[in-house]
Amino acid sequence: MTVVTETEARAVRRTPPPGRPRRKISRESAAAWILVLPFVLLFLAFTAGPVLGSLGMSFTDIKQRDLRTPFSVNGVGFGNYVKAFEDETFRKAAFNTAYFVVLGVPLTLVVALAAAVLLDRGVKRFQALFKVGYYLPVVTSIVAIAVIWRFVLAPDSGLLNTVLGWVGIDGPNWLASKTWAMPSLIAMAVWRNFGSAMIIFLAGLQGIPQSVEEAGQIDGAGSWQRFRYLILPLLRPTILFTSVTTGIGYLQFFEEPFVMTQGGPLNSTISVSMYTYNQFGFGNYGLATAMAYILFVVIAVITFIQFRLLREK
Repeated sequence: MTVVTETEARAVRRTPPPGRPRRKISRESAAAWILVLPFVLLFLAFTAGPVLGSLGMSFTDIKQRDLRTPFSVNGVGFGNYVKAFEDETFRKAAFNTAYFVVLGVPLTLVVALAAAVLLDRGVKRFQALFKVGYYLPVVTSIVAIAVIWRFVLAPDSGLLNTVLGWVGIDGPNWLASKTWAMPSLIAMAVWRNFGSAMIIFLAGLQGIPQSVEEAGQIDGAGSWQRFRYLILPLLRPTILFTSVTTGIGYLQFFEEPFVMTQGGPLNSTISVSMYTYNQFGFGNYGLATAMAYILFVVIAVITFIQFRLLREK
């Protein structure tokens, strides 16, 4: 004869019959949902909702005049996307953006890595001062940076042309030249943004054990060999992070041409983000959102490629 205790009997009564799921929500789960509910509501209202709404707008002919009667717009399918690719100015903006990214991202990473190595290996005193100095342009207003760079790149009395004149070189009108306007913006972007990547590279370098480099030194490897075959492979996660974040930022570059050149001369510095912004200003909402989603797809594809190429092996 089996004796059932009172505790076992209560456990049997609380156990739901087979086939019926337990519907009772624990206090922890209820508390978690209550705490996360404000974020979910805000996310749906101010992020997911507008994103889905703009995606729907990209398949319509909605313009500024249609805001009062949004349900009277007509669907155009992929017409806005086709129109964007047929737009000569959009193709020019896409080429300018690719030019800016292909040159700007590697230059920014190389300068940032070089500065990080110098701070980690060469500069021991006043290291904090150098960090602040290199990082200061990152948090400085683009308006202040534009004033500085306009003074540097001014055609007649600019600092750069003055220095070039000392060695007999007649410098061009940098920001008004179709040849030199984009390289000038790239130089400004590298100067402005390399401090952020430098801080991350410096953290990655300081996280590598000193014993790794000492082992290479014992094996007879030179300074460059140790850096090339020991340090750089260990920096792959850091390089991946900085290349992805820098690439995403440069693909969306807007402030530099908007403040410095207004997209000129002759659209030689207009970017996809700036041209999309102009289309919104003209009231072509359907076309503008289509351009924005083209840029989104490009960013997603390039980011995926970066993860495939730079992931840890």
